[in-house]
Amino acid sequence: MTAVAIKMYTQEEYLELERAAEYKSEYYRGEIFAMSGASRYHNRITENLSIEIGTFLKGKSCQSFSRDMRVHIPENTLYTYPDLLIVCGKPEFQDNEFDTLLNPSVIIEVLSPSTEGYDQGKKFHLYRSLRTLAEYVLIDSQEARAEVYRKGSDGIWALASEASDIEGSIEIGHIGLMLEMSDIYAQTEDLK
Repeated sequence: MTAVAIKMYTQEEYLELERAAEYKSEYYRGEIFAMSGASRYHNRITENLSIEIGTFLKGKSCQSFSRDMRVHIPENTLYTYPDLLIVCGKPEFQDNEFDTLLNPSVIIEVLSPSTEGYDQGKKFHLYRSLRTLAEYVLIDSQEARAEVYRKGSDGIWALASEASDIEGSIEIGHIGLMLEMSDIYAQTEDLK
């Protein structure tokens, strides 16, 4: 048996390829990983979050970006596309292309069966290298379940808010927003 060599890329090569690509890919430590498409529920939940959060932030000093805003974490080389993110204050970008954000305050991931373990584990670990990140929100796309993790003043992350049914709510404390689960999961009535 012979091992297959994995092609390694520099961050500059990744960005050049990514900016010309018709599909999105993540980058980590020299490897490029194609991102798969999202399900109907994943997309509906992301749109619902975008509407609720975007409306709440209108006229405030924070703004939200949806899944096409790339985030880079220089400390560990990750380039990724969160489902939704919030930046408070002036956005900081990697370069003059203004397509790679460096300072998100809140990151929201909608969990899919294929990404759930990664989003809850390794990706959360990598996100914690972002000095500006204050909260990490996980929304399940298969059932009404959500968790908000918050970084304390001591730098320790802890579960700050959770809901596990459609009657509940979660709080994104960094921006002072209480989100009703019924709004997050609107138009997903046949979700189990």
